[in-house]
Amino acid sequence: MDLKKENEHKHEHSHEEHHDHHDHSHDEHHEHEHHGHGHHDHHNHHEHDHDEHCSCGHDHHDHHEHKHDEHCSCGHDHHEHEHHEHKHDEHCSCGHDRHEHEHHEHKHDEHCACGHDHEEKDCSMRGHDHHNHHEHEHHEHKHDEHCSCGHDHHDHHGHDHSGCGCEHHHGSSKEMVVQFGISALFFAGGIFARIFFDEAGIQIKNFYAAFSTVLFVIAWLTAGYKVLLTSVKNILKGQVFDENFLMSVATIGAFILGDWTEGAAVMLFYNLGEVVQHSAVEKSRRSIIDLMDLRPDFARLYDSDSKEKLVDPASVKIGSLVLVKAGEKIPLDGVIYEGSAELDTSSMTGESLPRTAEKGSPVLAGFVNLTGVITVKTTASLENTAASKMLELIESAQNRKARVERFITSFAKVYTPIVTIGAVLLSVLPPLLSALIFSTPITGWESFAPWISRGLVFLVISCPCAFVISVPLGYFGGIGGAAKRGILIKGADYIDALSKADAVVFDKTGTLTKGVLKVMTLMPAENVEKYEFLKLAALAEFNSHHPIAKAVQDCALVNLSEEVTKTFPNAELTDYYEKAGKGISVNYKGKSLLAGKNSFISESIGKEIPLYGDEIGGTQVYAAYDGEYIGCLILTDTLKNEAREAISDLNKLGLSRVEILTGDNEKSAKKIAEDLGIKNYTSMLLPHEKVSRFEEISDEVKAKNKKASVIFVGDGINDAPVLARSDAGIAMGGIGSDAAIEAADVVLMNDNPRLVAAAIKHARFTRKIVWQNIALAFGIKIGFLTLGALGLANLWAAVFADVGVALLAVFNSLRAKR
Repeated sequence: MDLKKENEHKHEHSHEEHHDHHDHSHDEHHEHEHHGHGHHDHHNHHEHDHDEHCSCGHDHHDHHEHKHDEHCSCGHDHHEHEHHEHKHDEHCSCGHDRHEHEHHEHKHDEHCACGHDHEEKDCSMRGHDHHNHHEHEHHEHKHDEHCSCGHDHHDHHGHDHSGCGCEHHHGSSKEMVVQFGISALFFAGGIFARIFFDEAGIQIKNFYAAFSTVLFVIAWLTAGYKVLLTSVKNILKGQVFDENFLMSVATIGAFILGDWTEGAAVMLFYNLGEVVQHSAVEKSRRSIIDLMDLRPDFARLYDSDSKEKLVDPASVKIGSLVLVKAGEKIPLDGVIYEGSAELDTSSMTGESLPRTAEKGSPVLAGFVNLTGVITVKTTASLENTAASKMLELIESAQNRKARVERFITSFAKVYTPIVTIGAVLLSVLPPLLSALIFSTPITGWESFAPWISRGLVFLVISCPCAFVISVPLGYFGGIGGAAKRGILIKGADYIDALSKADAVVFDKTGTLTKGVLKVMTLMPAENVEKYEFLKLAALAEFNSHHPIAKAVQDCALVNLSEEVTKTFPNAELTDYYEKAGKGISVNYKGKSLLAGKNSFISESIGKEIPLYGDEIGGTQVYAAYDGEYIGCLILTDTLKNEAREAISDLNKLGLSRVEILTGDNEKSAKKIAEDLGIKNYTSMLLPHEKVSRFEEISDEVKAKNKKASVIFVGDGINDAPVLARSDAGIAMGGIGSDAAIEAADVVLMNDNPRLVAAAIKHARFTRKIVWQNIALAFGIKIGFLTLGALGLANLWAAVFADVGVALLAVFNSLRAKR
C-alpha cells in the first residue's frame, strides 16, 4: 500500500544507490567510506619549547636571538632583525593578534593560517616568494612596503617567466610611474634642447648637440638602470639571452651608432610598456585575490561570562559561539545556533540571490549576513574553513601548467638565442658577402652601420615575453573567471581537458537528481502489519550510515509513535554485519533480521521471496525476520529543477555523447534518461562496474576523435575511482568536502548541474584567448622581423612592436576572467 505521509526530515547523503537487487548497493557506500580526506594542519605559531631541539645550536628559551658576532647555522641573518615584530600602530596582514605573535615562525612541515605557501615555489596569488619556509618568520608586505628581513620576496604577479628571461622589474606601481615620469621629463628636455638651439643658430650647434645628448643619456639611465643592473647580474650567472640583455645591447648599440634619440626612446617606451603591463597584470591578480579574500578580520566571540568581545578568528576554537551582525562577514564555518538571516553567498557559491538561513542551517566563512543578528556555533578552525580550502585550491591551481604553457616556455629557450644569432649575422654577413660576391669595397664603419642598425631591431623584437606572459596569464584569468561563477578548476591542464570535452558522463544520484531519497511505498508481506514491518526494517538499518538507511529511519521517525522510536537506541541488536553490495544482517531479540537485495534475502533464509519487476521502479529494499520474508520498501528520488536545462546546455555545445551511469534499476534509469532527453544510459552498476563502463565509453569516444576528452560528473566521494579515471572529473557541490577536493579536478561550489556546461564553455573561451595571444604575438613579431631585416623598420617601430604586442596580449588575457 502507498505511504501517504512523506518524510519531513530531509537528509543529504552520499549520492549512491543502495541494496535492491535491481538498485542501489551497500557496496558503493563501503567502497568509498574511507576515501582520503585532505587534512590541513595549520600551526599558527611556531616557537621552540624549552626541550625542543633546534638545528641552529642556540639556546632559545623565550626568543631566538644571536649576538652580532655569533655564527648561526640556521640560515637567518641575525644582525639587526632577529625578530619580525609589529609595533602597536603597525598593521600585520597575517591574521594573528599583533600583540601576541611577534615570533610567528613555522616548522618545515607546518602550515600557516595566513594562507601562504612557505615552500620553495612561487605563490602567485599573494605575490611573494617565501623561499625556504623555515627561514623566516611570517610576515607579508604590500608592493610598496619595505622589508628589512633580508629575504627576497619576488613578485611574479601570477605569471611565470621561467626560461624566457622575461624578468620584469615589478616594484610598486607608484615607484614605476615616478621612474617613468622623471625619465620622460629628461627625454622631453632633450627634444626641446634640440629644437630650441637649432632655431637659435648654427654657431651653437655643438653645444646643443652635447647638451641634448646628456639629457637623452640621463633619460636612458633613469628609465633603464634596473634593466642594465639586472642584465649584468644575469650575465654573471650565465643567463645571457634575456630581455634585459637584449634591451641593453639594443640601446647601447643605438648610442654607438649616434642615434641618441632612438636609444633613449627605446628604453623610455619599454619602461612605459612595463608600467602599463604591470598595472594590467596586477589588476588581474588583485581581482582574484579580492574574489578569494574571504577570511574575516575579526570574530565577535562570547566568552565564559556570555560577554561579547572582538578576537582574531584564528584564536576561535571549534564549538565556540560567534555573534554576526547585519553587514558582517561570517568568520568561521558553523551552524546557526540562534536567529535567522538572509545571507549573501556569492563569494563562495557564485549564486547571486540571497539565501535564507535559520537555526540549524550550515554556514560557511565568507558568507555575508544581510539582515538580522545570528549566533553561529563554529565547526571548523580558521585554517580548515571552506574558504581556506578554496584559497589553497586557487593558489595551487596556478602551479599546474597546461601543455601549451610548457611548450611555449621550452620554445622561448630556443627562440631568443636563435634570433639573437640571426641579429649578429644580419649585422656582419651582408657587407662581407657583398664584398666577396660583388666586390663592393668595405669602407670601414660606414659599411656595417646600417646593417648593425637592422640587427639591433632584431634584438628588440626577439624577446618572446609577449606570449610567455600572456599564455599563463590567460589561464590564470580563466581560473579566476571560473571561480567567480562558482567553478573551481584545479589547474590549467584541466581547462584544456574541459575545452576538448566531447562526452559527459553523469552519475545520477546527487548530480541530476536531488539525492534525497524518500520511502514512498511500503509493501508488507501477507499477515504482516504495515507499521510492524516498518519498525523491523528501521531496526535492521539502525546502525548503517548509508543514505538509504537514513531514509528508512526517517520514515520510521515520521510514521511510528515516539514510544516506539525512542526504544531504537536500546534495542537488543547484536552481531551487526553489513555485506558490501548485498545488504545488512543483524540479530534482534536473538532472531535474524535482514534487509537488502532480493538475492541476499533469498540466500540468507534459504527460500525464494517475491521479486518485484522493473514495473515497480524506484529503489527496492527487501526485509526478512526470523527466517521469514516480511516485505519490501520502495524509495524514490526526484530530478533537480535545473537538470533538464543542464542537459540542453550540453547538447548546444555540440557534444557527441551524454550518458548516465547508475546502480538504479532499468526502469528508474530509463525514466530519468527519457525525462532529460538522454539517449544513452547504463543501469544496475556496482562501483567497480562504473569504472569499467566509463573506460568503455572513453575508448569509444576517443576511437573517433583522439584529441577528445571525456568528463565524469559525480559527487566527489562515492565516485572517486571514476573521477580519477576521467580526463577531468567534476564534483558537484563539494566545496565543504575534503574528499571532493581531493578526488575531483573541478569542484562546483553549488549543486546546480548547469555549471557543468558553463565550465566547458568557459574553458573553451579561455583556450581561445590563449591561442589568440600566441597567434597575435608570433604574427606581429615575424612581420616586424621581416621588416627589420629589409630595413623598413627602425628601433622606434621595434619597441612599439615588442611592447605593443605584449600589452595587446595582456589585455586580451584579461577577458578570460570576466
